[in-house]
Amino acid sequence: MNLSTFDFRYPPELVAQIPEDSRDHARFLIADRRAKTIQHALFYQIVDFLEPGDCLVLNDTKVIPARFYGKKDSGGRVELVLLREVKEDIWRCLGYASKKLKLKDKITIAEDLTAEIIEIEKEGTFIAQFFSGAFPRQDLWAYGHMPLPPYIDRPSQPPDKERYQTVYAKNSGAVAAPTAGLHWSTALMRKAKDKGVEMAMLTLHVGHGTFQPIREQVIEDHKMHAEYFNMDDSAAGKINGARRVIAVGTTTARALESSVRDGRVIAQSGWTELYMYPGYDFKVVDALQTNFHQPKSSLLVMVSAFAETNFIRQCYEEAIRHRYRLFSYGDTMLIL
Repeated sequence: MNLSTFDFRYPPELVAQIPEDSRDHARFLIADRRAKTIQHALFYQIVDFLEPGDCLVLNDTKVIPARFYGKKDSGGRVELVLLREVKEDIWRCLGYASKKLKLKDKITIAEDLTAEIIEIEKEGTFIAQFFSGAFPRQDLWAYGHMPLPPYIDRPSQPPDKERYQTVYAKNSGAVAAPTAGLHWSTALMRKAKDKGVEMAMLTLHVGHGTFQPIREQVIEDHKMHAEYFNMDDSAAGKINGARRVIAVGTTTARALESSVRDGRVIAQSGWTELYMYPGYDFKVVDALQTNFHQPKSSLLVMVSAFAETNFIRQCYEEAIRHRYRLFSYGDTMLIL
């Protein structure tokens, strides 16, 4: 399929720059992929579309404040975005500077936190060693900023440390939020449980690659970035016994479909490079709650694999026509 199939235009002012005041009061589009119908509601009404015996599967990854600002010895400003911990105090990073970063460049982030570029990788990333007795765990929160996506055109603010995080976030390691889950409040989760809906948690650490557009004109040629995931026995048991499996977010769907063996999910952990595009046969996900995704993104391609491509285009056109807020801090949809 050609990449242009997954392109669309939208008014720039629809890109949400801040979250809704209340997590569960976002606008909510319900898309029935078989009947090809679309409804509109508010997100707290999602419980009306759930049934006893359903299993909501949520990604409990926790976003680390992975963006750091500092200065080189020369005085030039530097921004580092942590991607993955290579070993203790050594991280693969993206680096942005007024002048090109070089091997052995030293960066001062705070009086008691510095970094040195110890390797330059071919793919444009850097390996940096951090020097601080408390780094990384304590100083991440002291000096790091939340890594808001590039289409949020503002610096991160203190409230983002809470709102760019799900209420059930537990396992640190993501550099981007599993944004469909941002809409779930503790009260709404309790209401779903009271209806007889099961909750299962898994972990997939969302990587920076989630924001990278597909560049190949033939989408089948795209190579998916790898992300670490973990599915334990408790979650696998709940999912395999469910009446219907509802994935909260594309990251959850990716972890679920990466865990299937012979039609059932199995407890496991590791790295997944699973790329789901139209023609992929979903083996465990029955319904998908997801935000609205960027044009030409692997996430939009995955959603189009779950529902028919033209129907997803129709859903996006409907959302834009009704002035839904788009992307990470935006509104959400449920595909049944």
